Amino acid sequence: MQTIVHPYELVKDVSRSALKGCRVYFINMPLRETAQPNNAPLGLGLLAGKVREYGADPQIVDLNAYRIKDEEAARRGLDGGRHLTQREAEELIEAYFDKFGEPTLVCLSGLITTLRWQERIARYVRMTRPEVFLVAGGGLATEFRSGLFKWMPELDAVAHSEGDDVIIKICMDALAIDRKGFESAKFSGALDPYYKDFVDGRHRFLYDGARPRSLDDMPRPAWDILETDPRGFRIYDMYLRNPVWGGNANNSSAAPFTMEKSANTVSSRGCPFDCHFCYRGAQGERQYGVRSPEDLASEFMWYHKNWGVDFVGLVDDNFMVSPKRIADLPAVLGPLTRETGIRWGTHGRLDEAADIRPDSKSGAVVKNKIHRVELMLEAGCVYIGFGAESAHPVVLKNMGKGGFILTNGTTTIDGFDFPLTMVEGVKECKRVGIHGNCTWIMAYPGETLDQLKTSVAFIRWQEELYTQGLTKGTREYEIAMMSVNKKMFVATAYPGTEMFADPIVRDWLTDNFGVTFDPVTGEPVVDDNLHYYVLELDDATKVLHDKNGRPLNYSAMDEDTFLQAREYVDSDNLYNILDM
Repeated sequence: MQTIVHPYELVKDVSRSALKGCRVYFINMPLRETAQPNNAPLGLGLLAGKVREYGADPQIVDLNAYRIKDEEAARRGLDGGRHLTQREAEELIEAYFDKFGEPTLVCLSGLITTLRWQERIARYVRMTRPEVFLVAGGGLATEFRSGLFKWMPELDAVAHSEGDDVIIKICMDALAIDRKGFESAKFSGALDPYYKDFVDGRHRFLYDGARPRSLDDMPRPAWDILETDPRGFRIYDMYLRNPVWGGNANNSSAAPFTMEKSANTVSSRGCPFDCHFCYRGAQGERQYGVRSPEDLASEFMWYHKNWGVDFVGLVDDNFMVSPKRIADLPAVLGPLTRETGIRWGTHGRLDEAADIRPDSKSGAVVKNKIHRVELMLEAGCVYIGFGAESAHPVVLKNMGKGGFILTNGTTTIDGFDFPLTMVEGVKECKRVGIHGNCTWIMAYPGETLDQLKTSVAFIRWQEELYTQGLTKGTREYEIAMMSVNKKMFVATAYPGTEMFADPIVRDWLTDNFGVTFDPVTGEPVVDDNLHYYVLELDDATKVLHDKNGRPLNYSAMDEDTFLQAREYVDSDNLYNILDM
């Protein structure tokens, strides 16, 4: 069995000029076309900052930064503009190469939803730069690893998991091949230990990423290289202007406030919980690690001084896991946020916001000693996004979210039984003055119409809570109404998640997409059928259809009922579901 070496051990003694002459292009793929780009590519910004510390010359070609408003966009109903076309993307890449020089290394990055774009860009880069070292990383690469070579044979390498240390080794390998030629570099041992074999006409590398030794020691993202593109478009200014969260973000977030300039970063990586629909491979999986309050304060001030940022979105999977760190926040972040006016928001769980538990002796529900939302408010937090996903206990159990959420039992409101923890979590945020936004999933495997109605009823209750005491028709009332998220994602099974192994899901994928599974490992077979399915995952908000046009519906609702419920969601008539 091969021993996994932490990449830090391979690069810890590398000189700070070791990558001089390495010209690195990180290419960020387009994401959801219907949403404005509002999260600057943080992972690539961090990697660019890292390689620059060692003398490399990085550039980020951000294909997601563009929304073109023209007749084609109008024809398709894209009020915010369309993505670049393939030809436009190629011309932009060439503009970067012309201005900054020919690449030593090209790194493609993106989530699983970007497979189609990564394939296109890989073909183009290999066709026009046959000798360049071409690597895929990020979420897609982490989910499929060496299997990705079957769909993208143009690749030299796949890099999975966290790339902060291993990116230095990737650059070193690219430089060695560029300067010595492959055979000499391999013979010298410079390409160990990540070179694997010669397969299908190319030498293949598989890079194992890992958590950096300290998240506080990470460089600041190299946002200066996103100041303008080769044509003068001010990319980072665009990201600052587009709100991270709120109604205009079109990302299932809603907020009763606005922001002038917002920046995105993370305060932690990984998540110790195990929601069955979630894939966390590229961000540390269940290995949870945090940055200190002092390091966060330093970054907040950096954004404020350099760009006039008034809101920071900490887009962690789960900010609130560590009560100890939250207890330390007010003394560090509190004075800074009061002095500068910076507000911030993040993601957490409703059980962490409720901070209640059953007493071990009496069974009565009692409050925890440390109440996280109060401390977060004192530190300047004004927004927490909660992945509620469902309000029905059975569905929550099926999702792997039942443990902490259902510990305190249920409470009956308007004839529906809601988890008490969810109710108290929303109430506590409102009580202290933090806006709590909930996101939702419909049609989870086995979900019935009545179970879906429970989630809809919870949204209606939340709306009633937020408008309590306000006069209907007033601006305050309308803002409160709009600050309750009424969108729902359709349950989608992503490879690498426990949901993908659910018997209902497996049978559906086999019957309708022809996806097959290895009888020994249980993993999906990487073939043309799986390829077709993954290509369909290009937008997390859409209803997927199989090759025969049949909508993907894992729920216990029949097809007509599912489609009617989905139509009500999409047409902003969510509460009509309660009358079905």
